[in-house]
Amino acid sequence: MKQKNDPYEALRYPEFNVFLILRFAMVFAWSMQFIVIEWQVYSLTKSALSLGIIGLMEIIPAVSMALFAGHIVDQNEKKGMLLKCILGFSVISIGLFLLTWPIITTGWSTQVILYSIYFLVFLGGLVRSFLGPTVFSLMSQIVPKKTYSNAATWSSSVWQIAAVLGPAIAGFLITWIGIHWSMCTVVAFAIIALIALSKIESKPILNPKIGEPVMQSLKEGVKFVFQNKTILGALSLDMIAVLFGGAVALLPIFAQDILKVGSEGFGILRAAPAIGAFLTMFVSAYVPLNKNAGMKLLVAIFAFGVCIIVFGLSTIFWLSVFALFMSGVVDGISVVIRQTILQLKTPDHMRGRVAAVNSIFVGSSNELGAFESGLTAKLMGTVTAVVFGGSMTLLTVLITGISSPTFRNLDLEKDLEEHRKEE
Repeated sequence: MKQKNDPYEALRYPEFNVFLILRFAMVFAWSMQFIVIEWQVYSLTKSALSLGIIGLMEIIPAVSMALFAGHIVDQNEKKGMLLKCILGFSVISIGLFLLTWPIITTGWSTQVILYSIYFLVFLGGLVRSFLGPTVFSLMSQIVPKKTYSNAATWSSSVWQIAAVLGPAIAGFLITWIGIHWSMCTVVAFAIIALIALSKIESKPILNPKIGEPVMQSLKEGVKFVFQNKTILGALSLDMIAVLFGGAVALLPIFAQDILKVGSEGFGILRAAPAIGAFLTMFVSAYVPLNKNAGMKLLVAIFAFGVCIIVFGLSTIFWLSVFALFMSGVVDGISVVIRQTILQLKTPDHMRGRVAAVNSIFVGSSNELGAFESGLTAKLMGTVTAVVFGGSMTLLTVLITGISSPTFRNLDLEKDLEEHRKEE
């Protein structure tokens, strides 16, 4: 007999609720920090390329260190790793807090301030390369496998709530209290994350190959991902969508120069896709997306490309907000399905390395997408660059859908049923 869906299944584990508080605090702090720094850099330079360089400074260490970080995560206890990540982020945030303090930077040239910001963003990329695999691995040890789909939905929902509030509050705080004190808020949320982490118990190391040579470990992780067509297909699709659909990197230009809506409007634009994604994820807790997951993922990413094109062409503020909101709605579907695929298809002892490969494909493509958007905006113009990106997303989905019938027919319901029987 088919088991009735429980939308609150994962929330019945107390430690998972603490994990969600930690995840909220870190995502809120990170997303808010990115917005504040984005605004500061564009205010200093009025350059689309400078916005793109922010992404480039984060992607270089994130990609180059990702596989090594995955190996380290698989070899070590996850709570201790996460503690180091949060402390590292806190130090970087304090550095940016000081860099935005006029008392400190009085007499500094714009170039010195800019390069100092880029340096700290670079260090943030190093921290991020470890943070993603650690969080992914820790969650799998907090809830049982039968709960992975529901846990992924709630975790992603909390991520989106934080991603809504971080940019929106950043936009308003920049106006109300200035860039400097906005960065102080970021530091405060990093402290909240540390407090939440103290409430989570240390977990056993599940990797049976402790002390395995680094190169052998990295090779095994990459080989697993590229041999698993389901994981590879999901990561590739999302990477292309994020890479070419990275219109959010150009939002300061749309807010200041095209739509002329100021920092408050910028906050609304930045929050719109996250609000849409959160609503989708909240609904998906009640109406799971596991049935016909492959086709749903293809349709969602295609719709995402359409939304990006509409946003690029719009000169009406609320139409732009609606287009970004709908891009978030369909992106929410993509995120839930992709996270469920990764949790269900990844062995426990390889979670760090698989999450690291995921960060290369998807996480880092956010920053590479930001650089691509900044570069194409400089070469083609802002509007043309966004429309081009959306069009490339549509083309990629069509090619994938036609060439991969196995992915089109992907259904995750059977995997979940098997885990329920085992447990």
